[in-house]
Amino acid sequence: MIVVTGAAGFIGSCMVRKLNDEGHEDIIVVDEFSHEAKNRNLEGKAIAERLHRDGFLAWLNENPAKVDAIFHMGARTDTTEKDWGIFQKLNLDYSTALWKWCSEYHIPLIYASSAATYGLGELGYIDSHDIVGQLHPLNPYGESKNRFDHWALQQEQQPPHWYGLKFFNVYGPNEYHKGRMASVIFHTVRQIKATGGMKLFRSHRPDYADGQQSRDFVYVKDVVEVLYWLWKHSPGNGLYNLGAGQARSFLDLAANTFHAMGLEPNISFIDTPEDIRDTYQYFTEADMGKLRKAGYNKAFHSLEQGIDDYVKNYLVEERIY
Repeated sequence: MIVVTGAAGFIGSCMVRKLNDEGHEDIIVVDEFSHEAKNRNLEGKAIAERLHRDGFLAWLNENPAKVDAIFHMGARTDTTEKDWGIFQKLNLDYSTALWKWCSEYHIPLIYASSAATYGLGELGYIDSHDIVGQLHPLNPYGESKNRFDHWALQQEQQPPHWYGLKFFNVYGPNEYHKGRMASVIFHTVRQIKATGGMKLFRSHRPDYADGQQSRDFVYVKDVVEVLYWLWKHSPGNGLYNLGAGQARSFLDLAANTFHAMGLEPNISFIDTPEDIRDTYQYFTEADMGKLRKAGYNKAFHSLEQGIDDYVKNYLVEERIY
């Protein structure tokens, strides 16, 4: 059986869909299942069993022969959360327990890291193991992800195949429940429907014009393709960047969202909220050479292609993938 943690969430539920599309229905989905908007993400998907995250580790110890692989997508992902205890419990202790279990029973582990580990990008965005201990994330979420990456790299006992994916700015269907943490594309469609326009964050740095803050936006359908490929092809273990490999501006992103809705752009600017202003990343771009060298050769959606599919086939009618 295949385990997906965080299975009712954004990337987790899309991973369940990918597994279904590949013919896998023997899936254990793990989450806390208290959020109805998240639970909707699992509607129409073939699964074998649902397990609450608080009981999952005990279930693993009772059923070691049943598991073929674990896709560990579950985590606290709120970049504005300041309570370190939450990150210690959910992003560090829980992940450590899964790592140790997979190492003991020789089960492949594919887990979610984050581009938030790179901080301001002082050392670039290269997924080298050599720089992990030197990175300076900008918030507790990024710090928790980097601490686990650093811990994993120091372990002598490892799962037979393991991959920590440094997700860049993932967007796509099944993020309806994420609120403030949903992608700018999601918020653009919502604002257009409500007001006819979109307000982007103003730049608070002299070297960036308003709207030219740039990120590596990657479509979630590409993300789950890579996750599945890693499991099936088992390249070298380690940390891998997972972005589209090209930075694009928020202005591009918003304009393409208007175009996907058949509208002319109507974009204005507001101040970046003070609670995130000091830790706001103005540029990210994944170096994808390591994954390509490992053998992954599928093309990624361009920003235009991804937004067009997301808006027309999901957001307009709020469909689930």
